[in-house]
Amino acid sequence: MSDARDALLGRIIEHIATDGLSGTSLRELAESVGTSHRMVLYHFGSRDGLVAAIVDAVEAGQRDALRAIAAGAASPGEIVTTQWAQLSDPSMAPFVRLFFEVAALALFGRPGTASFVDSLVEPWLAVAREAGERLGIDVDPVEVRLAIAVVRGLLLDAVATGDVAGATAALERFVALWERGTSS
Repeated sequence: MSDARDALLGRIIEHIATDGLSGTSLRELAESVGTSHRMVLYHFGSRDGLVAAIVDAVEAGQRDALRAIAAGAASPGEIVTTQWAQLSDPSMAPFVRLFFEVAALALFGRPGTASFVDSLVEPWLAVAREAGERLGIDVDPVEVRLAIAVVRGLLLDAVATGDVAGATAALERFVALWERGTSS
């Protein structure tokens, strides 16, 4: 990525974190971050491409956060619950909604979303393998996929219903069952 593209993406992400993206035209968004819609199109190709780039950047940041969590965690369950606390924080809601928006766009093959599909699972499995090595445990990719699916499903539940406490309780139950199943 170019420095100019990275800087623009950073300003857009910062704007979305406070003001959201829903209902904002590309022109309005560009103006709010001090650029023109033509520059946004130049760097990202389309609104869909911009949204995909935002999600890619946020997901990469979350994988970095997961690495940091894993560095100090004593168990896979602790890793999952600590990251859940970060992801389910209300400040992350705009990005969680964007994640699901891009998922829908990618399912329809919208331009600019191909990299999203490529990064949907494998990079997370790689981080899980790294965490497993640090904890001295074998990581079953099927179990990690299950955990990813549960966390994403509960994030959808939390942002759609607003019931973060209920989704958190379900996540805690999943982790307890998961840890019981992996220790036998």
